[in-house]
Amino acid sequence: MTEFEIKELASGMDYQKLFNKVSISCSKVVTRSYSTSFSLGIRCLDKEVQDPIYAIYGFVRFADEIVDTFHDFDKQTLLDRFKQDTHRAVAEKISLNPILNSFQKTVNSFNIEASLYDQFLKSMEMDLTETEYDQQGIDEYILGSAQVVGLMCLRVFCKRDDAMYQRLKANAMHLGAAFQKINFLRDLKADFKGMGRNYFPGIDLSRFDAESKRKIEDNIDIDFKAGFEGIKQLPHAVRLGMYVAYVYYYALFKKIKNTPPERVMNQRIRIRNRQKLSILAYSYVKHQLKLI
Repeated sequence: MTEFEIKELASGMDYQKLFNKVSISCSKVVTRSYSTSFSLGIRCLDKEVQDPIYAIYGFVRFADEIVDTFHDFDKQTLLDRFKQDTHRAVAEKISLNPILNSFQKTVNSFNIEASLYDQFLKSMEMDLTETEYDQQGIDEYILGSAQVVGLMCLRVFCKRDDAMYQRLKANAMHLGAAFQKINFLRDLKADFKGMGRNYFPGIDLSRFDAESKRKIEDNIDIDFKAGFEGIKQLPHAVRLGMYVAYVYYYALFKKIKNTPPERVMNQRIRIRNRQKLSILAYSYVKHQLKLI
């Protein structure tokens, strides 16, 4: 947003609205800077829900950055402060942190439960101390790091329709789990070799082989199928955006499945920008033809 645009905006609205506009612009910058694929999916959503989803992504990205990249700082202190600031922003309905100001507006507008973002922050805190998980531990971690993020987005998509939210809740959780597990596979080198984390209970990543990889992939397949059933039941205005995200992650999943385990362990598998555009075109055609 240019200085001229800000002045024009200020002349026609009160300063609270201007501050909220600037805040959501910051959330958009964060999203587009950190994730081109997620940004692509958001742009395919109905305009009415784009800003709230940008706000959610900006919030979760900042918390994730605290635990994954701020190695020269006291991460626990930063995360504790971020949590306190989040609760204060929601309670007071304003924050001088533009990312939290956007997030509190979304939380208050769509009645997003505190238990969802608290569970997310709990999983972020687990990353500060935990490197190995049993099944119960990883289930809790995925619940917080991915599934509740999907549920926050679902609250926005359902626009206070609690019956729809409850009907699609399980599917949204499966989809979030699928996306997270694919991220785990994609980031094996950074997580395991870089930070010593193992998000796959019962799998010895020091001897990661084809059989271990297949077990993980079979589990992801189950989540993907359940998640897709939920996408088909979403309101038409948001279905395309979620389908784009689904097709992107499925393309990444297929690429990982066709990649030898030693390469998955030592190289971050990516989808090229050209293929992302093909995914967008493919998804748009299917959506227009009402094939999803």
